[in-house]
Amino acid sequence: MAYTSSEAIEKLAASIGENVYIDVAKWHLYLRDAHLHTPLAEQLYPMLSKGMPSEEDVLRLLQQMTVKLGGGKLDVPLSDLLPMQSQVHLMDVLEEFQRDL
Repeated sequence: MAYTSSEAIEKLAASIGENVYIDVAKWHLYLRDAHLHTPLAEQLYPMLSKGMPSEEDVLRLLQQMTVKLGGGKLDVPLSDLLPMQSQVHLMDVLEEFQRDL
């Protein structure tokens, strides 16, 4: 099915938000609850529209995206907050989304 880019980003964001989490003091905070799923999807969609990005490309993006903690006192790369299992989930989401494009 063909989607507009905004529909595709919403679909990707929903899937990321349901499957990918950050780990804070052993608490799993899903990206939808942290309001990070849409900004991440907006960054990933252009990469996906050109083909499946490599893990290195995705990791580089995760390192560039920062999350403000402590009321903005600290900026932490998203890559530092995603445990390995969550990174695997993200790659699975991207592969599934790529197949559906």
